[in-house]
Order: sequence, then structure tokens, then C-alpha cells
Amino acid sequence: MSGFVPSIFPRSLEDCLPPHSSLLSEAIAPNRSSGRDVLLYDISKPDEVIGGLYLTPSFNKRTFLMALDILLVSDCQYEVYLRGSDIPLRPITEPLQQGKYDIKPIDPNVFVTNKLCITRVLSHSTTGRNEAFRKQVRERDRKCVVTGLANTERNIADDDWSVYHAAYIVPLSAEEYFIANNFSRWITNRTGENDTGINSCQNGVLLQTTVHRQFDNFTISVNVDDDYRIVTFRYDLLNLGGRQLDPICRNPKNDLSVRNELLRWHFHQAVLANISEPIFEFDFPPTWWAKSLAARTRRNEWSQNSSQD
Repeated sequence: MSGFVPSIFPRSLEDCLPPHSSLLSEAIAPNRSSGRDVLLYDISKPDEVIGGLYLTPSFNKRTFLMALDILLVSDCQYEVYLRGSDIPLRPITEPLQQGKYDIKPIDPNVFVTNKLCITRVLSHSTTGRNEAFRKQVRERDRKCVVTGLANTERNIADDDWSVYHAAYIVPLSAEEYFIANNFSRWITNRTGENDTGINSCQNGVLLQTTVHRQFDNFTISVNVDDDYRIVTFRYDLLNLGGRQLDPICRNPKNDLSVRNELLRWHFHQAVLANISEPIFEFDFPPTWWAKSLAARTRRNEWSQNSSQD
């Protein structure tokens, strides 16, 4: 390899912004860069921040590298160094340190993705067609699948779910987006050709009301590819980071279980909402998903090869 280190750069702002979303954001903060104690740099431009995060205990080195696979687009490998260290990070469960991290590409075709997170509103409503959604999510989960707090049998008998919400993973307000990205193909219990599947319980989880707002705000998510670990992106007042998503909602023997593909989508959204720089929130174009999956596959293959060396 030559000594030349190619530049990693966001495209111009105009190129980064897809058409404006028609979705109005109540929940998402306009600027998430406040308080960041992990900062990302192109190694060739050590004074220009290209991203970062507010470090929480749920972010270990493995989670961090998985998040970078979402943020960065590359056809080959790249390495990440804590500034001042000559040892690249490896995908292990050691805690991530605060500090500045330099990204060193091994190929010129590495750049920060121009994919940006969708906007969304708090994902519950009272229309007739999602009444079945709420009922099925409640019957399946019977507890908050993040905190583990179970509803009592007496409350269930009285139909009292006042401290719980049946939360959408892909929000109901994004149904057109759901259709455009062909997410319907992952829903196995649709009732007919006109049923998009967005109201399926496979697109939902039961959450306590406070956790629901964090989930819709993308400050908490589930990393399916790290044993369903809960990842927090901001102040973790409830100490949720590092827990596992309760198996009750993801039992592979239950045809109504939540879909891994949709949980993975939510985690991608959370990474882009919290780590990308600058902070803007718009819709993804339909082609983003396959590219993100390909990047993660390359990282997994590289990790496996590294562990065998």
C-alpha cells in the first residue's frame, strides 16, 4: 500500500439532502452533536469532524465498528484508530474509550454515506385499522420488551394498558416509505393484496410509555446482530443499555414475532440520526438498504478472517 491516504468526505450539502419528507418530526431533536465525547475524523483531515456520538456504556468497540459500517460506504476494508494509538480497533466487546478516532481507508472508495434518518412522530394512534395491531402486540408481549416490566393479570383482565404503548418500528405515518422500500415482503401475516403490512404486529413491540418516546426518538434501539442488545445513544437514565430485547417478542416459533429486518432498519436509523455529521433528518431513497447490508456483510467476513489469523 502506498503512503497516500484518500480523503473521506461528505458530499456537498445539496447532494446529501433527498427530497424533503412530508413527515413532521415531533420527537427528534434538531441537533444531536451536543455533548459528544467520541469524535470521528478522516485521518487525512485531522481537524475536520465527520461524525461522533455521546458515549454510553452500551457502546463497546464491536458496536462502534458496526455503527461505522452503517455510516461509511466502502467497497473494501478500512481501519479505525484511537488518536495516539497505532493499534486499530477490533470488533470485540471491550468498552469504547472517549476521544478522537481516525478512520484510515485502505482504498480510495470510502466516503461518509449521504443517507439520512427519516423524521417520525410518536408512533401510536387510534384509527380503527390499527386496533388489531395494538391487540396483537399486547397479547404477544404482555410486558415492556425493553425494561421487562410485565402488566398484571388484573390489569390485563380490565384491559388496562395505561403505562404501555404498542409501538411501531416503522412508523404508521411512513406507510408510503414502507411501500416504496418493499418492506411488505417481510410481513408474513398480511390479510390481502391491499394490506401493506405496516399494521402487522410483526412491525411492533410493547413498550412502557417513557421507553416508547425514546424508541421513536431514535435515542434507544436494538442491535439484532449483537444478540439483540439494547443500545442507547443519549443519557441512559433508565440504565437500559446492554440489556437484551425480551425473547417473548422474537420467539422464532411464533408466527407473529417481530421481524429482525425491521429492527435492523430501526438500528440503522438510530445510527444515522445520532452519529452522522451534520445532523439533518430526511427520508432514505429506496436503494440504501441493500448497500448497508452489503457493507455489514463485508465487515462480518473481515471480522471472521481476522479472528482466524
